[in-house]
Amino acid sequence: MAAPKEQIMDVRSVVEAVAAGGDDVEIDTPLYVVESLCMRCGENGTTRLLLTLIPHFRKILLSAFDCPHCGERNNEVEFAGEIQPRGCCYSLCVPSGDKKLLNRTVVKAESATIKIPELDFEIPPEAQRGSLSTIEGILVRAADGLEALQDERKKVDPKMAEAIDQFLIKLRACASGDSSFTFILDDPAGNSFIDNPLAPSPDPSLTITFYERTPEQQAALGYLADPSQLGGQSDEVSSEGINDVPHRLLNEPHGSVGARAGRQAIAQGNSAEMAEALFRYSAPEEVMVFPSTCGACMVKCDCKMFVTNIPYFQEVIVMASSCDACGYRNSELKPGGPISEKGKKITLHVENIKDLSRDVIKSDSAGVEIPELELELTSGTLGGMVTTVEGLITKISESLERIHGFTFGDSLEEDRKSKWLDFRARLDKLLSLKQPWTLIIDDALANSFVAPATDDLKDDKQLRFEEYVRSWDQNEELGLNDMDTTSADAAYSSADAAPSKSAGD
Repeated sequence: MAAPKEQIMDVRSVVEAVAAGGDDVEIDTPLYVVESLCMRCGENGTTRLLLTLIPHFRKILLSAFDCPHCGERNNEVEFAGEIQPRGCCYSLCVPSGDKKLLNRTVVKAESATIKIPELDFEIPPEAQRGSLSTIEGILVRAADGLEALQDERKKVDPKMAEAIDQFLIKLRACASGDSSFTFILDDPAGNSFIDNPLAPSPDPSLTITFYERTPEQQAALGYLADPSQLGGQSDEVSSEGINDVPHRLLNEPHGSVGARAGRQAIAQGNSAEMAEALFRYSAPEEVMVFPSTCGACMVKCDCKMFVTNIPYFQEVIVMASSCDACGYRNSELKPGGPISEKGKKITLHVENIKDLSRDVIKSDSAGVEIPELELELTSGTLGGMVTTVEGLITKISESLERIHGFTFGDSLEEDRKSKWLDFRARLDKLLSLKQPWTLIIDDALANSFVAPATDDLKDDKQLRFEEYVRSWDQNEELGLNDMDTTSADAAYSSADAAPSKSAGD
């Protein structure tokens, strides 16, 4: 493969060329070279910029600076794509003596924080810019940065210098694999990544969690946040000032509307697939509207909610919101009624094309398993969704491609690449129905559902529902062991007894 050709351009031309790249970045993207000031010697050096796409991960901008006068060199990785809807946190347990884990590829965005709890050590976002490295490389770079000014510290504060020397011994022991530690990569922008060599299978030593950003994190990323939510930093904030946002359109509450208007109102703030799947069963007679906050820009918006019953399932609450300021849309499906006493396991044998069109409600507490692929997704991996069997498989494929970014990169070993290609081919065969396969949804809270193909659930021989008693560990994970409803039960009992007593009088 021929090396990209260098072409000398000015900064304005580079910015226009990168901005015009769009979403499709070709492999033979030219290497842009611009003159830039060296911050060490004050002379002019050269910065090389390359816009590229890491397959199934993100579009990034690689920049490398070189000064021929003093030899100063550095490189950075910046993300040219969008900020993700949620933040991500990767936690990797590195045992002592396992040097393979130290070679894990790490993409650190400039908004990410690195923590090692065992050493009470934290690398803030401003300490290390965006980089493409390994766990060992990040730790060695941090140790070198601390050691660079030790000579000056020994002259000014010998005690602090000695303490840092002792800390550097522990940090370099972690970097060499002599000590066990936990490597935590927390990125509110959701653009950081740690490689999983066992993908698509889960890695027992790697934990990935996604979370909603706090107002402080939203403000740090450059989003417009409500000042009244930033830890009380602004006490005198008028409601008029909050709502006077450019392009902010105030909508009147819908209140109680009919079924036809309710369907139209929910569809405006919800995905078409979800709305169509839900209204196939029933249309809402009442849509409730209450104030909320946009999850992207933190501007106040309206959230629409209605309650409906799904046959053979239970009562569900549909919530949908849309922001007129930034265009962000969000839809959620929440279970209604009490918590089920037992968990539920749904087994569907997919044999024909009609089975791919079955409606599926997967809650955020449900795990998905496909035995034919030896694929198992733990609860919370895909979140809650309303889709079809075909849509669920497509979501699984897209999620695996997005999370495991270096699937087909140049740095991937051939055996791992062939393993991924084989898995992708087997996953695609599921939708072609070349052979029957089994879909298993295990929900400890029994809030998931697969629609039957017959009017009577008992007549559907391909679909099976099984209830089971949750284990103590499952209840502990769900927070049910510490839940005390004694006071609530007593209050409800007294409220029910009061009307009966007055009726008797």
